[in-house]
Amino acid sequence: MQLNIHGEPEMYCIDIDLTERKRSEEERDKLQAQLLQSQKMELVGRLAGGVAHDFNNMLQTILGYSDLSLAQVEATSPVHDGLLEIRKAAMRSADLTRQLLAFARKQAVSPKILDLNDTVAGMLKMLQRLIGEDIDLAWVPGHSLWPVKMDPSQLDQILANLAVNARDAIADTGKITIETENISLNAAYCADHPETIPGEYVQLVVSDNGCGMDKEILAQIFEPFFTTKTQSKGTGLGLATVYGIVRQNNGFVNVYSEPGQGTTFSIYLPSFANEMVTAKTRRAEEASGGTETVLLVEDDTAILNLGKTILQRLGYTVLAANTPMAALELVAEYAGEIHLLITDVVMPEMNGRELVQRLSALRPAMQCLYMSGYTANVIAHHGVLDPGIHFIQKPFSIDDLARSVRETLREGKKSP
Repeated sequence: MQLNIHGEPEMYCIDIDLTERKRSEEERDKLQAQLLQSQKMELVGRLAGGVAHDFNNMLQTILGYSDLSLAQVEATSPVHDGLLEIRKAAMRSADLTRQLLAFARKQAVSPKILDLNDTVAGMLKMLQRLIGEDIDLAWVPGHSLWPVKMDPSQLDQILANLAVNARDAIADTGKITIETENISLNAAYCADHPETIPGEYVQLVVSDNGCGMDKEILAQIFEPFFTTKTQSKGTGLGLATVYGIVRQNNGFVNVYSEPGQGTTFSIYLPSFANEMVTAKTRRAEEASGGTETVLLVEDDTAILNLGKTILQRLGYTVLAANTPMAALELVAEYAGEIHLLITDVVMPEMNGRELVQRLSALRPAMQCLYMSGYTANVIAHHGVLDPGIHFIQKPFSIDDLARSVRETLREGKKSP
């Protein structure tokens, strides 16, 4: 201890600037919170995907037998209206499970190179009907927009969900604006946004002048089943669906909102500037049957019996097997030609892809149509179907199955 001339202890004042340390701690806490949120979303996504898969199998039985029963009942029968309501309830439930699968990134998709401006423009009339006449819908397309690669039906889902969300945020009259723009993100921007990667993106912006959200609500909007709407107005899956679709397409979402100031959703989709194909909507063909022989493989007995009944009523000869091994034995013993294999994706003993590989060695000319409550990436790479792979999502209607079977058989005849 040092004393001054009066024999008293000398006091020293050390000034330490803690600003940088505090800033570093805040950044660390922010990154940690983002990591925990990401992990939570991933866990919820896995749970949602599993629930949706099991539920879709049950819905398939309800929907299928409703269709079969409606085909046998006169429209004047007192039973007809009840069956119709059962079918409608099954379809609404199927829509919910599709949203869960979209959030969990377990739905199968067929991406195409498309012009976002063309696709959005083609949806404007439908979106205007969706939001109502009291809300003004403004469309501001960007110039010389880069192409993106995604399933057009997924873009429909994104816009429909964001439009409904914006509509519900507007009390009476208001405005919703949809914009597109090319944008390049540098390393500095991405350093502050951990989910992003530097590169070129096409930005899709949907904004409204509605009630807006505070920070507490904003932090939860992408969580499944979180909603501020009344029970009759929302399920809490719309924005979770948007989040899942965008992430499946290697994009990301930013949201800006303040109470009373409206909300802006900015979606960034990777540019595919080197490829350009105009998206064309395939005209839905009439559902019809045929006379070919079909091998149906499904481990769920109820769905196996249902599928066999539907295919036989469509005119096909049906060979049914409830396990992959039974299917292999059946094919080895059957002397006639088998034109098409319809197989579930996830089964005991072996999955659908493995079964197709083994059967192809025995019947190289046989075509294949996969079906599942979700793909589980068995036949799809990260949820994306390879060209030439045919897939039908459970639950499906009789018309859906009829069209998928005819399409698969028709394309098989085109192959060399």
